[in-house]
Amino acid sequence: MRVSAAELVVSAAQAAQFPKESLPQIAVCGRSNVGKSSLLNTLLQRKNLARTSSTPGKTRQLNFYRITLDRAAPFFFVDLPGYGYAKVSQAERESWRRLIESFFEKSSQLTGAISIIDSRHGPMAHDLELLAWLATLALPVILVATKADKLSNKARADMSRKIAAAVSNLPLKNVLFFSAHTGSGSNELWKAVTDLLKE
Repeated sequence: MRVSAAELVVSAAQAAQFPKESLPQIAVCGRSNVGKSSLLNTLLQRKNLARTSSTPGKTRQLNFYRITLDRAAPFFFVDLPGYGYAKVSQAERESWRRLIESFFEKSSQLTGAISIIDSRHGPMAHDLELLAWLATLALPVILVATKADKLSNKARADMSRKIAAAVSNLPLKNVLFFSAHTGSGSNELWKAVTDLLKE
């Protein structure tokens, strides 16, 4: 997939700062330190568009990236604050929660979500809570397991079965395994994204 343009339009700390452009939006969500920024940079073929950090919880606002693919209309990837980071205060977590819920409930342009889990651990409690909540919103979700290069073929097959069992009660398609280190899974993820935009 050729990315013609990718830019950070705004980092929004409140709903009033959300872009007014009527473009499709795909939310990118996952636990802190699960590899959201690395996934975005790899997908978008940019080294430092999305900030990566060794410190979990770096993303503290909603980052709106306007993306244009070759011969296609633009859309937004919306990078959400990572959840489950223990060193963030309860007050700050509550502020993030309100901001995220406001985005999901008020955005008329929201087309779907990419929910990211760590392939080494599978879906954890916070992941399953998020997926169940997205299901109540009837929002299409692409489930992506990152850091797949750290698994052997057998371990990946075992984890695929474990994930399928954990989300069997949710309206999800097969999990996509992805590696920002090798780029594997990029084509499959782009196909899922473009299919979502067509819907």
